[in-house]
Amino acid sequence: MKLPSLTLQTRLRVYLAVLHLALAACAVLLLLDRPVLFVGAELLLAASLALGWWQVERALEPLGYTRRFHDLLQDQQYAARLALPGVTELDDLVAMFNGMLTALHRERLAIGEQQGFLERLLEATPSAVLVFDFDHAISLVNASAAKLLGLDAPLGKPLSAWDEDAARFDASLDERGVARSRDLVRQLDALALGDSRLLVDLDGRRYRAQRSRFYDRGFARHFLIVEELTAELEDSERATYARLIRVLAHEVNNTVAATGSVLDSLLNYRSQLTEQDAGDFATAIVAVKRRNTSLGEFIDRFTRVVKMPAPELRPTRLQDVVDDILWLNREQCNARGIQLDWRRNDAVPAMLLDVQLIEQALLNIVKNAIEAIDERNARDGSHGGAIRVELEELGERVRLSVFDSGGLLEHMPSPRLFTPFVSTKRGGQGIGLMFVREVLQRHGCTYALAPAGPGETRFDIWFPRT
Repeated sequence: MKLPSLTLQTRLRVYLAVLHLALAACAVLLLLDRPVLFVGAELLLAASLALGWWQVERALEPLGYTRRFHDLLQDQQYAARLALPGVTELDDLVAMFNGMLTALHRERLAIGEQQGFLERLLEATPSAVLVFDFDHAISLVNASAAKLLGLDAPLGKPLSAWDEDAARFDASLDERGVARSRDLVRQLDALALGDSRLLVDLDGRRYRAQRSRFYDRGFARHFLIVEELTAELEDSERATYARLIRVLAHEVNNTVAATGSVLDSLLNYRSQLTEQDAGDFATAIVAVKRRNTSLGEFIDRFTRVVKMPAPELRPTRLQDVVDDILWLNREQCNARGIQLDWRRNDAVPAMLLDVQLIEQALLNIVKNAIEAIDERNARDGSHGGAIRVELEELGERVRLSVFDSGGLLEHMPSPRLFTPFVSTKRGGQGIGLMFVREVLQRHGCTYALAPAGPGETRFDIWFPRT
């Protein structure tokens, strides 16, 4: 049986008691016949025991202060202070303890202020921040990350949990939003430590993501920073394309003008040739002039995108704009066997729009839908198709959706489609969608172009209500 361990104070007291009992026994044996010496010896031993007992108390008093200091540290009571006992040696020890408590209290206040500042900074920053614990489960998500990824109750779960279960996403996300968030989560989860990479989501928005680490209690913890670069990159691309198009337009227009003048002059020599040669000569010159004019028109289409005027916003009913566009395309759709389905919503109020720009953008979208159906029919040897337009009010926004049965996006990454010179059509120049992107961005709209199912493409536009 193991006996409980005794404290140092108890052991010293036991030692004093045993020692003085032994001396008292010796005094009894040696001085019993000398009563005076016996009584004196017993009194002396009693005084020695009392003095030893008192000295043990004083000698072990620092241990009591150490225990109290330990309790204060364990309870994290850094604002408390120990009273000075009035003994020189102990006063120095207690003063040292109080100095340590003061330093710890100041450091705790500073760390608390820094932690509070860091939390407020993380909540205010537009960059998405995710911090992981030692087991790579999420321990912190700021507001931007919660909005970007739409994770439901993310704390304590790894990113891979959302790749496996779509039900873990925020219930407010629609099917398209869940697919976009899942794709972005998958890309972030695959990011290696130290990597900084440009990511693109299903809606074409681009992000700079970086995975790094910091040390907490000697162990490494990972964190992710995701910054949306869509507007910055698009501004940079727009400026680059504008400079390129201006240079091309200057050179091409000068060449087209000079070439057209020379060709007109050459036609004057037709009368100097024989009748047979004059006909061939005139035909060749006219063909070259036609190609020269086409080259000028090609450059003009790009120039119109670069020199697009600022929108002149006026209250406009989007329903009326769609009515006009579908009416304009009705005959050619009937000739191709394409069915037009317009699900009009008269409850949507008028919005501030530039009618001419929005009308031209929507004409491009419907024109692309018709051409996509034509290309599919030519490829498959089929006939007909369908274009469906839907208008829906979504509280703070209004969504206009254009569906077509062309299905040309099944093998084309949709984010690339709004880049000049990229098109799904044979011989396409990508100017139409570039123009559409500029118009929508100038109206503060968001948009998405993606497959909507087997053989179907969907173009969504979200208009702000104000």
